Parts: sequence; structure tokens; C-alpha cells
Amino acid sequence: MAQRAGMSQEDESFYPYAPTVRTGVEVAVFVTRKSDAEVLIVHRSPAQGGYWHVVAGGVEPGESVAEAAERELHEETGLVARVTSGVEATEYVYPLTQEPAERRGLYDPSVAQVEVTCFRVSAPDDWEPKLDWEHDDYRWCNPGEAFDVLRWPATAQALRQLIPGSPI
Repeated sequence: MAQRAGMSQEDESFYPYAPTVRTGVEVAVFVTRKSDAEVLIVHRSPAQGGYWHVVAGGVEPGESVAEAAERELHEETGLVARVTSGVEATEYVYPLTQEPAERRGLYDPSVAQVEVTCFRVSAPDDWEPKLDWEHDDYRWCNPGEAFDVLRWPATAQALRQLIPGSPI
């Protein structure tokens, strides 16, 4: 079994997913509630980089980006929801050098940039996420605050596109 960056072999037994080489095709999901007044941001655990982000992950072999978004949403928060393309999806690309150094080794060596397709889903107003092992905290915030705290500038810009009427 391949060892993950920043994890001892003992830690591996607590890691619920099989090790995979990331391909550079990923998804991000903006979860909103209360008529888009609140956006969910999740804090990645220290082993995952320790930063605020949205629900996100890699596209697995044989999956469409929409299927990956729905799977990641369920795995990371417990929310089961349909995502759609069109207005609710935006794509951006960022260089792999923007990934934390300890995470770059998770990608296939031929990957030079990461292509991300973003989606937005609405959650019930009283819904709260059930976080998986990848995250150690979450919070609901207005779109402007989410824009300010998201680590990746392109993700923040995608938020502007996906929630166009909000004052960001």
C-alpha cells in the first residue's frame, strides 16, 4: 500500500479510502441554504492541509464530474443532492504548484495543472453537515465572508459566478 504524505503507516489503518493517484480533474461543491444567504465552508484537517475550503475532491475513473460532485458531497457532509451543469457549474484551472508541497505527491507526475468543475446545491435551511475524517470544522457564513476566507482565489471567483446576486 502506498503511504500518504504526512501519514505514518499506523495512521493508514484509520484512512477509510483506498490510496489513489489524483489525475488533475476535480470538483468543488458550494452548499448554500436560506436562499443563498449562507454558504458552507469546511476546514480541512491538518493531514489534509489545514485550510478553509468547500466540499471538493477528485473525479474517479468512470465518473462524470456531476457524479463525482454528488459522491463527494455525500462522503464529506452526508448530504444527498443532485447537481446540474449549466449556470450552476463553472470550470477553472490552477497550477499544481499551488497545492501544498506535501500534497503534490498525491498526483500523477504528469499532472501540471488541476481542472476544477464547480457546482452549487441548496440544502434545507435547518440542515447541518456530518463531517468525514477529511474535515475538523465547518461554518455557515455569508458569501462575502466565504469569499474572503477560501484558500484558493479561483474557488472564491467561482463563488462569485455561482451566486451572482450576492454582495461579494
